[in-house]
Amino acid sequence: MAPPPRERSTVFVGGKGSSFSAAAVYAVSRGLSKVAIDPAVLEKLSQLKKYPLKPLPYACVVHGSFLTFDESRAALSVLLNKFIVCESPVRPVIPLLIQETLDHAAGFETLDFGSSLGFLTSLCRLNGKKLDEIGVTADEIGMIENSCAASIAICAILDCCASDLVRVSDAVAALSSEVVRADVGLFDLSVSGDGFSMKDETDVAADMKVFLFGSKLAGKVDSAPFSDIPAVHGSFREAIRLLHGRTRIELNASIKGKKVLVSGINGKEKAFVASVLPLAMAIQSMSEASYGRAELVVASIVGEDLRSKVGDVFQKECPFIDALRNDFNSITSASSTGSNCVLVLHRVYDMLIKFREILAWESALALLAIEVDESVEKTPVVSLESSKGEKKSEKKKKKTLGKGTSIVRQLLKDRLSPDASVENVMNLVRVVHDLAGSFDPKDSELDTLLRKLKEIVESNEVRRLPKIPKGTRDFGKEQMAIRERAFSVIVGVFKKHGAVALDTPVFELRETLMGKYGEDSKLIYDLADQGGELCSLRYDLTVPFARYLAMNNISALKRYQIAKVYRRDNPSKGRYREFYQCDFDIAGQYEPMEPDFEVVRVLTELLNELSIGDYEIKLNHRKLLDGMLEICGVPSEKFRTVCSSIDKLDKQTFEHVKKELVVDKGLTSETAERIGAFVKKRGRPLEILSELTSDGSQFLGNSASIVALDELKILCTALDKSKCLNKVVFDLSLARGLDYYTGVIFEAVFKGTTQVGSIAAGGRYDNLVGMFSGKVVPAVGVSLGIERVFTIMEQLEKDRNQVIRATETQVLVAILGKDLTLAAELVSELWDAKIKAEFGLTKRVMNHITRAKQSGIPWMVIVGESELQGGVVKLKNIEASEEEVIRRDVIVEELQRRLGMYSKPNHSETGLNFRLADIK
Repeated sequence: MAPPPRERSTVFVGGKGSSFSAAAVYAVSRGLSKVAIDPAVLEKLSQLKKYPLKPLPYACVVHGSFLTFDESRAALSVLLNKFIVCESPVRPVIPLLIQETLDHAAGFETLDFGSSLGFLTSLCRLNGKKLDEIGVTADEIGMIENSCAASIAICAILDCCASDLVRVSDAVAALSSEVVRADVGLFDLSVSGDGFSMKDETDVAADMKVFLFGSKLAGKVDSAPFSDIPAVHGSFREAIRLLHGRTRIELNASIKGKKVLVSGINGKEKAFVASVLPLAMAIQSMSEASYGRAELVVASIVGEDLRSKVGDVFQKECPFIDALRNDFNSITSASSTGSNCVLVLHRVYDMLIKFREILAWESALALLAIEVDESVEKTPVVSLESSKGEKKSEKKKKKTLGKGTSIVRQLLKDRLSPDASVENVMNLVRVVHDLAGSFDPKDSELDTLLRKLKEIVESNEVRRLPKIPKGTRDFGKEQMAIRERAFSVIVGVFKKHGAVALDTPVFELRETLMGKYGEDSKLIYDLADQGGELCSLRYDLTVPFARYLAMNNISALKRYQIAKVYRRDNPSKGRYREFYQCDFDIAGQYEPMEPDFEVVRVLTELLNELSIGDYEIKLNHRKLLDGMLEICGVPSEKFRTVCSSIDKLDKQTFEHVKKELVVDKGLTSETAERIGAFVKKRGRPLEILSELTSDGSQFLGNSASIVALDELKILCTALDKSKCLNKVVFDLSLARGLDYYTGVIFEAVFKGTTQVGSIAAGGRYDNLVGMFSGKVVPAVGVSLGIERVFTIMEQLEKDRNQVIRATETQVLVAILGKDLTLAAELVSELWDAKIKAEFGLTKRVMNHITRAKQSGIPWMVIVGESELQGGVVKLKNIEASEEEVIRRDVIVEELQRRLGMYSKPNHSETGLNFRLADIK
């Protein structure tokens, strides 16, 4: 039915706290709203210092630029707002003239937006005035020239119209999916926490599943127009969001200065073109997908004669995809020359209008196909309580639409004129016209349609798969089994070396963490200010450990801690925003390299006992690095920032790092080359040390380097005697970007096929505790990146094709019936005997056996009616598939024996039992 006429609203320009929106621009462009300047703003403009009128400082641009009726009105509203928010002094006369012009009913196509003089002349002509009567100041000329009003206006129209099609296109695609019997499984997209899933795509897929929830029409069709819906519709959302962000900012941005462009294109206009090009590509993809679905809908129409007639009308009247491709090619060609940005934006808008028409065709065809298909239930979307029990046999034969799509079908039918019958081919063009109009923001009922579509999705929110934040992950039962096994190994190694456990808060005062991580400080998660202390989530466990030592005045401690840390990093494989760290640290005064040796030794034990495969430990010294940088001519104040660049050499080539050192860090190319010659040194520790301490070595002339080389020689000799030096590689490129390291630094890297980067790292930090207390407490530690180790272990399990037991259950008590008391008595005896047991109640013995096999439970105790009467149980070995009958009163002892946990009875207790029995 036709929408009722909409009352004209008023858009106020200016005023405290006001902002201009794309929707407001569109409403003005279509005459849905009138514009009024806030009176307070007019008064303020009238009180500004008067500037003398000046002649134009340059010749008029010859070529004019004329827009459509709607675009001109939109550009006028944008220009009016720019005058109001302008930081330069402007007179109220031009804003008032623009406001007066917007009240006209015609003539907007005559406005020339090609130049300030052309615009003002045409504006005055439209209002029966002369430019000489009004005059113009230099600030006003600059304001008009730099406003980019036409570009911003068309972008605002694009933003408004495209945004409204997001939800509509999803709903129409869902309706077509019903007609074609598309496979709902196409929309089973999992959300990954490691950054390898696109949020817009998974959101689209989730919305599609909500629309189709409960559908009995869904089939197995998986052709491209349907399987591509998440990717294509997701890119459409992404492109609109990009345009919306720029448009929202530019609509309300003030214009600074009065520099006038004599010729050429404003840089902002080029930025607008860059913002709409992704949208143009997304519109083309959406159009092709919608057209493809429409063709499949036509092919699905019941009845060959009807299908042929509908196909003929569709092919004749629907916009051709080839024409859209030509439009896109002309857009890319025009944008590459940069000669007419407004024309590019205008053509993108034309593409959007054509897409809207194709979408209307898809929806009309889907409605028709459903209407003529007698196998589809078409009950109106109302309460069905009154119709229960009626035509039951008929309803059983018919298939129903999804709960969401059934509402979508009714909503679209309600948008049609009373005489536009859906199933009549002769009315098909009329139906398409009505639907295309209802998808236009000018339609007063579009907001209602969009609100109801949103309600469909949100009302079914309970049925949508919830998501986890980007950079996080869940651990299932198998993964937890691996994790617990790993933690057990890790804690065992730590305790073997005499470390004690420590725990600290998951968040610290912000001041505690700041200034400790160098350039990585930007990755710290800050918590919202709750009106108290400013806090942040801990970035690692080392700084909280140093804070603990300082706060409690502890001068020596060997501790371990396993806890989660948080970093606002870009997720990737093996890199998360929330992850566990396993830290082992030794604080206190010791002989040179005494704790350093033990920490590196602990690291080798951890990686060996976790059985993850081959690895290497890269070793270096922070003082040796400083000496190297000093030798290369790097200023001391740049040591730390240069180290953070060097630390990227494991991920980037030296050419990339060299560019960063020269361009971003301000080093000369010669200095960067000298650094490059040093950082290439890598090999067996004792051999490299021998080379660095040989006669003629530049390091021997640097005092800090000499100390570092002496310490490294002590450390490597000790590691050699400990038979773990074969896993260590001396690497001068290892820098470790954290600011608090002062001595030995090291990093473990996995050398297997699973690419996860470093799996552990650490070093000496002698000054960190002193940053908090002023008291020097030397310390050295290592942190194991357990999440990456988990990734390796999980992959190894998959490669071995090994079943992972999530439980340690030894016995399943299988009660063949529903007697809970019987199960409670028997399983409690097993629990009391420290046997790990579960129980189940069902008459079907195969259900018990299946459960035991799936859980990897080795033994079953079966109790049925016959066993109960005979005072026995059946003991089944699952792996051997053997059963034997055991007396009920000795089953516990028998299980203990077979599980290898039988122990000799306590004779004193046994004697006591006999005496008590005798007394009784």
